[in-house]
Parts: sequence; C-alpha cells; structure tokens
Amino acid sequence: MLLASALVFALAACGGDSATTPAPEGTTPAETGGAASTDATLTLKIGISTNEEDPRAIAAQQFADEIAEKTGGALTAQVYPSGQLGGDADLINSMALDSGTVDIIITDASNFATYDPKMGISALPFQFADFEEAWAFMDSEVEAEAEAGLLDFNMRVLAHYCNGFRCVTNNKGPIETPDDMKGMLIRTPENPVIMATMTALGANPQPLAFSELYQALNQGTYDAQENPIPVIYNNQLYEVQDYLSVTNHIYSGMCFTIAESTWNKLSAEQQEIVSAAALASAEYDRELNKTQSDELVATLEESGMQINYPDLQPFADATASVITDNADDYGGLVEKLTEWKASYAG
Repeated sequence: MLLASALVFALAACGGDSATTPAPEGTTPAETGGAASTDATLTLKIGISTNEEDPRAIAAQQFADEIAEKTGGALTAQVYPSGQLGGDADLINSMALDSGTVDIIITDASNFATYDPKMGISALPFQFADFEEAWAFMDSEVEAEAEAGLLDFNMRVLAHYCNGFRCVTNNKGPIETPDDMKGMLIRTPENPVIMATMTALGANPQPLAFSELYQALNQGTYDAQENPIPVIYNNQLYEVQDYLSVTNHIYSGMCFTIAESTWNKLSAEQQEIVSAAALASAEYDRELNKTQSDELVATLEESGMQINYPDLQPFADATASVITDNADDYGGLVEKLTEWKASYAG
C-alpha cells in the first residue's frame, strides 16, 4: 500500500495525470481546441539528449518560463537534459507510442526519418550555404510538407531550433579529403541520412545514444564522431578528441515537437501561448547557436584541438549519391528543394 501511494504521488508530481475537462459529446479535442479546464495544472516534460549548457536546453528553459508566466502557472514545463528521458531515438519512439514519458522533444529533423523518410530532406549533404538559408528552408512550405506526415505518429512540430552545421572530430589525424575517412569507425545518431552520408565518405558509421558518446570516445571504442561545433564544445567532446575538421557536411535543423495527445489536452488559449513561446524560443536558440558556432572554434583550439578547413568540393562530390540514390524516399521533395533553392533570394 505504501508503494502504491508513493507511485500515485510521483505521477501527480510529474503532472502526467493532470485533471482535464472532457470535450462535449460528439466533438473531438481538436474541434474544441483542447480539453484542459481553466483551473487544471499541467507540467510538460521536455526531453533533450544534450546537456544543460547546449543552446537547445537554454532556449527550452526560456520556453518553460514564458508559458508559466503567460498561463499564471496553470501550464509549466520541466526540461530534462542529458538524455534523462532517453536518447534521441528513444524520445521519438516514446512520443510515437504515446508512452507518457515525454511531452516535448527537441531533436534533429532527420532523426524522424526512421518513421517518415521524407523528414530526411533538410539533412541532405551540402545543401545550404549559410545559417540564414538553412533557417529559411526549415520554415518553408517544403519542410512543412515533410512534417505533415508526423501527425500520424502523434507528433506535431511547432518550431524549428538550430543545431548548426555538422563537423567531424577524430583521434587519428586531420581530415583533408574523403580518403582520410576510409574505414574510420564513426559514431552517428540513429539517422538514415547521416549514416548514408558517412558511408558515402568511406567511413563506417555505427549509431550510439549521445549520452554514451563521451565515454565511448574516451575508451577508444570509436575513432570519430560528427556534430555541430556548439555540441562539441558544450558537451566537452574536445577532452576526448584531438582533431576537428570543419566539414559542414550536413545542416542540423531541429524540430520542437509536441505530442499530439498532449496538444489536445490544452485549451485553445493555451495552444496559442505554447505556439508563440515555441517560436520565440526557436529564434533565441538560432541566434545563440550561430554565435557559438562563430566564436567557439577559437576556444576549441585553445583547449588543445587541432583544427583544419578542408576543401569541401570533393566531399560534396562523394556524397552526391546520397541524394540521387534515395530520391524516391522523399516523395518529390528533392525537386521541390531544388526549386526552393533556385528561388531563394537570401
């Protein structure tokens, strides 16, 4: 009995079973704008794989503060960093299964490609020249079309955070050409597009949860890993990697995604507040990430990393097949991406 009471108390404290007002008979939560009563309280659990120093965690906390203020405390959020609720693949699976483990996840858009291949469109290699172009694409109708299918898996994208351009670190030596990556055992997320890109460059990609990456690199289980510069610095990967090659091979745009089941618990007013707060926090995250990407290279060099800037054209040529060989997976979105880039004014 004591154990059962403790479990009930713990669930209540997490906000997982907050009281809601049922929708009128014959309507759905979507038709009523959500079913939460004005005096109900709900705590949203936000899961991310990186630590609390990462821009996404900092921006997520801004989101949490804003919704608490705007709803007078009726709606709050708790950020769980460092994979406390699971790695990126686990978080996506938990949301798809509606397990109640997490309400909001902030992860790379292309990580969702395990559920809908079209979600890999933003992560095709060497597609965007700079942050502004990448951000514009993430907010485009092409990306929205890719994301529409996620609703079938209990996922609603509200905003787009930025993770930066992905670069390779390793302990063997500078990567100047794709030949330097041949046979390199490299950690990647469980992400079809990133894995295909690494394979095209001659490396041997093996997925691993981000929370386990530092220890794996420290033990020499992997030769290399690839991540944006802010992730490399904020998660101290420079302590266990000697070389940083600024390959910028993939732009890592992230989806601020809420479980559709959670969304339908919110009143129409709460949905508006959550949407606005998500967009505001995404703008904050983008600027913070861009600033760190620009400034942290020098800091990483001061920390002992050897940094090089290879000619990227051979890398782009080597990975062109990632786009052509998998074009059918994107349901015509590759052509729309090409058209969008041609019309992008900058």
